Amino acid sequence: MSAMPPVFEDLLSRAQTLAKPGQRSVLGIVGAPASGKTTLAWGLAKALGTRAAVVGMDGFHLAQVELQRLGRVERKGAPDTFDAAGYVHLLRRLAEGRETVYAPEFRREIEEPIAGAVAVTPDVPLVITEGNYLLMQDDPWSGVKPILAESWFLAPDEPERIERLVSRHRRYGRSLVEARRRALGSDQRNADLIASTSDRADLVLENLPLVNFAI
Repeated sequence: MSAMPPVFEDLLSRAQTLAKPGQRSVLGIVGAPASGKTTLAWGLAKALGTRAAVVGMDGFHLAQVELQRLGRVERKGAPDTFDAAGYVHLLRRLAEGRETVYAPEFRREIEEPIAGAVAVTPDVPLVITEGNYLLMQDDPWSGVKPILAESWFLAPDEPERIERLVSRHRRYGRSLVEARRRALGSDQRNADLIASTSDRADLVLENLPLVNFAI
């Protein structure tokens, strides 16, 4: 295990206060695409070991066939391209902590969600959920925030975030032109919407360094 950066130690300490045996808390990590949500969530989970599980909002992407039926393929990633009501319902079950909950997981290599991919048992005290729209006030997204014990908003340097997003799109088969068009087009419209929800977070983390977070 590599040495933990001081900022990460502070965040880990804060997460540890939520991971109390015998109770269930849900921590929400929010931010625009490529802001570092997944990296931070898994860094915390690895450091906490059996005391934490990660459940991503992206597991509630609508399937490609449904997006085609609705005419929303080109807008994939927008708020109405998710099963938001299903996500809120699952978070409520997770917050109760009474039973093993099987959550879906999004697989970028196939651009589809996979049902029942993440098992969260009742003995796990902290569930970390990460996603874009956890702080939105529109229904049904508005049901998320009341479930969260804390919400952290990641606000990285914008040019750096966009470059990370372009690199991500290229890793999954898009050309440089296609990647930039997506990052600066529909992705950016979504990012602007997400940024407008930051004032609802319990903690806003600006220009958070991601080095060594995935310990």
